[in-house]
Amino acid sequence: MLPEHAHENMVEQQIRPWDVLDQRILNVLGSVPRGEFVQPEHRGIAFSDYQLPIGHGQSLLKPNIDGRILQALMVEADESVLEIGTGSGYLAACLASLGKQVTSIEINEALSQSATERLARLGYTNVTTKVQDAAAAWDAADHYDAIVLTGSVEIVPDFYREKLTPGHGRMFVVIGSEKSPTMEAQLIVRASESEWIKESLFETSLPPLQNFDTVAQTFSF
Repeated sequence: MLPEHAHENMVEQQIRPWDVLDQRILNVLGSVPRGEFVQPEHRGIAFSDYQLPIGHGQSLLKPNIDGRILQALMVEADESVLEIGTGSGYLAACLASLGKQVTSIEINEALSQSATERLARLGYTNVTTKVQDAAAAWDAADHYDAIVLTGSVEIVPDFYREKLTPGHGRMFVVIGSEKSPTMEAQLIVRASESEWIKESLFETSLPPLQNFDTVAQTFSF
């Protein structure tokens, strides 16, 4: 199958059936060159329904998960985004195609460097990458319009809830433990300075974000 046909089939047969129906999101997923974000030996299956390895024990999210993340966050052209877990840089590229500025944090220096070089080569100039243990407090901006955690956590740290812009800031997160067979994808919206609204989206399973199992939690809905 030609790459362009495989790309189109990914959108129509994997992503759209998962209720990803917003045309702007589908256009982005159909245009970002996914094959450039996998290891060379996997380019022939870049558009398949697999969590493809990207090195250092990490993997690419499945296309349908990428689609649900993007549709849940609905990033607008004037908005800032924070991504925890850069990985290969693919989701950062998709977010950068939708928003104004993306800050992407990665704990693994080698992954961050390769993603940075890849994004620059492909012309995604509105992505800033940073090597950082995101489980600890760091010099993040005061607020972000959208935040996405690309791996699972058992709890959502207060640090990131407080970084959502009051009134409309939203965060995609997958809550669960490796000991549980299923996890819950959630959208958390900061409705005001002191109110957060949680919406259950779907069941899934993602590898855990490194070190987030040690983060203390004081927040409750």
